[in-house]
Amino acid sequence: MSLVNIKDIDPSITIDIRYATFNNFTNQKLYSTPLCFLQDEVAKALKQAQNYLRLIGLGLKIFDGYRPLSVQKLLWDILPNPKFVADPHNGASFHNRGAAVDVTLINFETKQELVMPTEFDSFDNRAHSFYPDLPEKVIKNRSLLQYAMTKNGFEVLPTEWWHFNYSGGAKFALLDIPIGELNAALC
Repeated sequence: MSLVNIKDIDPSITIDIRYATFNNFTNQKLYSTPLCFLQDEVAKALKQAQNYLRLIGLGLKIFDGYRPLSVQKLLWDILPNPKFVADPHNGASFHNRGAAVDVTLINFETKQELVMPTEFDSFDNRAHSFYPDLPEKVIKNRSLLQYAMTKNGFEVLPTEWWHFNYSGGAKFALLDIPIGELNAALC
């Protein structure tokens, strides 16, 4: 296992781990601690995206990274729609491998989020990664995020503007280690 805490790889990346709060579509706290773990290779690619964005005064805010398979099953039980939640019985999610990340853009200095098509975990058509009927500024911000991520080894998920899979992430094993246990093991 080569999961790492993203803050150990790049402390400048902002995190807002929504599943460690009640501020998510389940209205439940699903993680015991608000930390973001990713495969080491994935974390280093994300650092490169952050470095690119910093050159233009922007940065990344992470909403989710590694997600235990048991949490994926809970999400599926709440919203069994493969358009928005990966079926844990059918290959699961790259999140369960530490090879996916949910992110948005922020102003690097103020940490203010840039305007994007929807809020995180929105399940309407405007959340689709290429939905066209949006203000020009929103499309520009979404495109900039997509460029920074794809330039550094990530792939766009068509139904969620915030979700990026690491290219080749299927090579990593599915994991079901609770976030709190993972944190204790890596400290």
